[in-house]
Amino acid sequence: MKQWQKTVVTQNQTLLETMKNIDESIMKFAVVVDENQSLLGTVTDGDIRRGILRGEGLEVPITSIMNTNPISAKVGQKQYKLKQLMKKNKLNYLPIVDESNKIVDILFMNKSDIAPSINKVVLMLGGLGSRLRPLTNEIPKPMLRIGNKPILETIVEGFKQAGYTHFIFSVNYKKEVIQEYFQNGEAFDVHIEYIEEEKRMGTAGALSLLKQKLKEPFFVMNGDLLTQINFEQLMDFHIEQQSIATMCVREYEFQIPYGVIETVDTKLVSIKEKPLHRSFVNAGIYVLSPEALDYIPNNEFYDMPTLFENLISIEKKTSVFPVHEYWIDIGRIDDFDRANNYYSKKEMEINK
Repeated sequence: MKQWQKTVVTQNQTLLETMKNIDESIMKFAVVVDENQSLLGTVTDGDIRRGILRGEGLEVPITSIMNTNPISAKVGQKQYKLKQLMKKNKLNYLPIVDESNKIVDILFMNKSDIAPSINKVVLMLGGLGSRLRPLTNEIPKPMLRIGNKPILETIVEGFKQAGYTHFIFSVNYKKEVIQEYFQNGEAFDVHIEYIEEEKRMGTAGALSLLKQKLKEPFFVMNGDLLTQINFEQLMDFHIEQQSIATMCVREYEFQIPYGVIETVDTKLVSIKEKPLHRSFVNAGIYVLSPEALDYIPNNEFYDMPTLFENLISIEKKTSVFPVHEYWIDIGRIDDFDRANNYYSKKEMEINK
């Protein structure tokens, strides 16, 4: 089977089945075909996340969220013409079809054709890690080892694999431990600058200390998170939405352990026994456009949710990006243990 054929799904497949197909594919998208292999549409990671945000169930047919008008090209055209078409429309892939619209190939943009990423990554590392004491008595939380390396090193590697190699570390508590380990990043084949917080600044306040105002959209992420989110897709989503700020969100479920009563005045209308509630919660990962920095007060404590609330109040466009990949906030001892078990098993699988 050719590589492109692994991206093909049928019109009868569900959102969940297609999501698994995309997650397992190095191409990170799918093409939808009918019983004759004719092109019906395409599905990107962004299409799936938008569907989830709209409340689409995982069992809906993929045709309900696919792009029904994808750009494609007829077979037989010159390769350089196809590459020009892809660059003009900022496409990472281009379905090639015959005269009957049957898909015969997919052209992919090579990494060498894509300019190196200039988007920076700001990591917030100044927290005290109080809930993880005594583990954090001598070292900051991002330097706790999960598997065989510090949390922060795993974060850096994740961004690096996605092509993002310019980091800004915002440090405070036990900062010398982080600075001594990473220095300027050369040993990790990345570039690292530091912001030194002289007081607690919150999850956004330290951005006012940036030595130079950034010119491109940039990531902001808490330094106690481990995730396998696709950072390229997140950045693409933010740019596509033309938002000033994008917040990653995670679906959170909780079950009320009682029967919930619904009433109208004094009349009992219904009883829902132990209902399950679902909500989206802040996942601690963001993309900001440079303009967002203008709304952060200088050298003051300021949290990221407050920034978003302010942007919403003045009607600036903000977006949410749902995270369905592995994600864990290492805030408590049991979170630390769960992450350690997960990454230890992954390392064992890699070393087999």
